[in-house]
Amino acid sequence: MSVKIAAVNPAPTVGVGVVVREYDEEEDKVGVEEMERRCEIGEGGKPSLVADLLGDPICRVRHFPSHIMLVAEYGDGREIVGVIRGCIKTVTRGNSLYVKLAYILGLRVAPSHRRLGIGKKLVQKLEEWCKKNGAEYVYMATDCTNEASINLFTRKCEYTKFRTPTMLVQPVHAHYKSLGSGIAIVQLNPKLAETLYRRAFANSEFFPKDIEKILSNKLSLGTFMALPKKSLPKWDPKTGILPPSFAIMSVWSTKQLFRLQVKGVSMLTYACCMASRVLDAWMPWMMLPSFPDVFRKFWVYFLYGLHMEGKNGPRLMKSLCAFAHNMGRDDDGCGAVVAEVGQRDPVREVIPHWRKLSMSEDLWCIKKLNYRSDEKCGLSDWLNSRPSSPLIFVDPRDI
Repeated sequence: MSVKIAAVNPAPTVGVGVVVREYDEEEDKVGVEEMERRCEIGEGGKPSLVADLLGDPICRVRHFPSHIMLVAEYGDGREIVGVIRGCIKTVTRGNSLYVKLAYILGLRVAPSHRRLGIGKKLVQKLEEWCKKNGAEYVYMATDCTNEASINLFTRKCEYTKFRTPTMLVQPVHAHYKSLGSGIAIVQLNPKLAETLYRRAFANSEFFPKDIEKILSNKLSLGTFMALPKKSLPKWDPKTGILPPSFAIMSVWSTKQLFRLQVKGVSMLTYACCMASRVLDAWMPWMMLPSFPDVFRKFWVYFLYGLHMEGKNGPRLMKSLCAFAHNMGRDDDGCGAVVAEVGQRDPVREVIPHWRKLSMSEDLWCIKKLNYRSDEKCGLSDWLNSRPSSPLIFVDPRDI
């Protein structure tokens, strides 16, 4: 008796036929967009958050002066099966010391080509670019529940778990939020905002040296200060003397970067969410905790540089957050106000948010690439030193 064996296409082989190179917008744009669409399909019918990069795959790093995007090709057909993005910036590591730091984001590998070492190869090639351009450290951020990403970086690429900031998400409701009585909110010019931030975050980690470029970026909607109305007549910003109590923050819009959309929810969940939205619009005086319309494409406002001082600081910070919410309320299509702060930052306790939409820990992992001359002279390595401040400055360009 003879047995016929059906011919099958050979499975991709680890490390074979994979080429990593720099992204070419004219040649690769369509292939990258198709690969990322395949990555965004939720598994097992679970709800998923998908991103529309508005036809610009490199948008998430474009606003850094030094950035790159790499693609991984597989086989003779040069199919794009993976991408990774990276950038380099100069930031504080604490105590006003600056380091050249690389940031990795947007790592994607096509579902059909996972577990083949492509992700590791992309990371290694990006690290080579980082070293060549003088980066001393490189870090990445991921959801603390993303085991696949954590294992890739910590076990296979020798990264160290470093910091766990908190991601706080507040939906934009159909009603306005009260700012509170006796509170004035003023918009600061970029130069004054830069001065205040350099003072407030001098001892923090990850504060960018080019803060002035962030504040003047077209995506930054302004820097705002909240202070008691009774302090307003006495405060002269030209003197540099601050009010006894104040809070400041800046607002960054992702409207021109990308749009988000929730897909894969049940009809019941969709109906309940939309019903809460309708009721809130009909009866805004009830201040219902309505769910935003995240089932159509939306963008977010990212709050950065949040800082408060004085006994009234917490109340003033809440007022600023309500002000940002109301800005989003007036910007049709803004679905949420998002902030990310250090675990021990005092503002963490006063920023309004929904627990179900927020993350108590957003894991940052870091790796040392090059040695500095001052470390050879005895200064401690950043990886092994204790934070000099509870403050972490989260660069809005990182989101």
